[in-house]
Amino acid sequence: MSEPTRILMTEEDIPTHWYNIAADMPNAPLPPLGPDGSPATPEQMSAIFPDPIIEQEMTAERWIAIPDEVREIYKIWRPTPLVRAVRLEKALGTPAKIFFKYEGVSPAGSHKPNSAVPQAYYNKQAGIKRLTTETGAGQWGSSIAFAGGMFGIDVRVFMVNVSYQQKPFRRSMMQTWGAEVFASPSQQTQTGRAILEKDPDNQGSLGIAISEAVEEAAGRADTKYTLGSVLNHVLLHQTVIGQEAKAQLAKIGLYPDVVLGPCGGGSSFGGIAFPFLCDQIAGEKRAEKLRCVAVEPASCPTLTKGAYAYDYGDASGFTPLMKMYTLGHDFMPPGIHAGGLRYHGDSPLVSQLYHEKLLEAVAVPQLATFEAGVMFARNEGIIPAPESCHAIRAAIDEALVCKQTGESKVILFNLTGHGHFDMASYDRYFAGQLENYEYPAEAVAASLAHLPKVG
Repeated sequence: MSEPTRILMTEEDIPTHWYNIAADMPNAPLPPLGPDGSPATPEQMSAIFPDPIIEQEMTAERWIAIPDEVREIYKIWRPTPLVRAVRLEKALGTPAKIFFKYEGVSPAGSHKPNSAVPQAYYNKQAGIKRLTTETGAGQWGSSIAFAGGMFGIDVRVFMVNVSYQQKPFRRSMMQTWGAEVFASPSQQTQTGRAILEKDPDNQGSLGIAISEAVEEAAGRADTKYTLGSVLNHVLLHQTVIGQEAKAQLAKIGLYPDVVLGPCGGGSSFGGIAFPFLCDQIAGEKRAEKLRCVAVEPASCPTLTKGAYAYDYGDASGFTPLMKMYTLGHDFMPPGIHAGGLRYHGDSPLVSQLYHEKLLEAVAVPQLATFEAGVMFARNEGIIPAPESCHAIRAAIDEALVCKQTGESKVILFNLTGHGHFDMASYDRYFAGQLENYEYPAEAVAASLAHLPKVG
């Protein structure tokens, strides 16, 4: 009898708790810092977040119960399928077994609603009427627009200008779910107006969009800020991915040798990797040789070329200082088509674990990711989002190494979303209009020279 290619679960199998890796890290997570260089207090963070979110951000509890109301909405698309890419394996001629966790079945077409729904829920519980956020490729903006609609909360999205122009249908999705969407930098905030005055053609960055969203949230009592990656509570919510994947692999008696995820801010990578990494930290024999690899763009090489330092999460210095791998908060990334990975920093949790050598990271060039995405689509049928193509590229590379060595490794990657609203990017790839961009070391150094002085 052949092994199943799709491992499914029922609604009853949706995790009941989120997993918090902060409880198991060899060294406690380093705290965010306020303007005076002291650890940020809950009172300081309450200007932009409701109390339940702040509690999740700072907790060291291992397991956080998922509210029933959140699990009910999760049932719209969870549990997501775990699929063995048998056709891709055959095309590569590899003895490796390649599995992908497919998060593109959510209403927004990506993994982002895993955190958008609880964030909207906790804000609703706190009496908040209005949310602001930033978005790059539009997957997070779509997700919080969907989640806000579920709980009757108004949503305003600042979308990075280059993605606003490249991905009009993501914008349409947000508006369909009732959100307002503005190209960032915008005329809606002092931050946006100041930037446009200096550079009317500014293509925007996630750092700028965050500044606009935070500025607006901090200025209104009825409004809070939400974000789709980087902070601890977001990675916490995403661990439903890895928990489900672990249970699905267990159903067929397997455990991964390598876990891969695309990495911009770190939420999708942490979401799939952390529930497996905890086994390794606990000394479990099955995880003894486990490798967890974050895959980022060569044009925005935060982990592989950034500095491990305290930096702002936004371009204007509104956020607390976070210890993370960073290219500098005023880093201006090129307008690559994996808009969700164009961020100057990375999750403090991912950064610390990488710094302590519990994780690996690799940077891949843009053309190679699209090549991998097309190969995957032609064999497995799913057209992946440009962000997801980074994990696919790394999975193919791992499988080709197995072809050389003869090892039958189990490779697991997070297919974070579909690319149905990214076809203009594929059009440019087929037309030969995309190019690789290796971010110059001198440009990184120039940006890092502006890091805030701490201590």
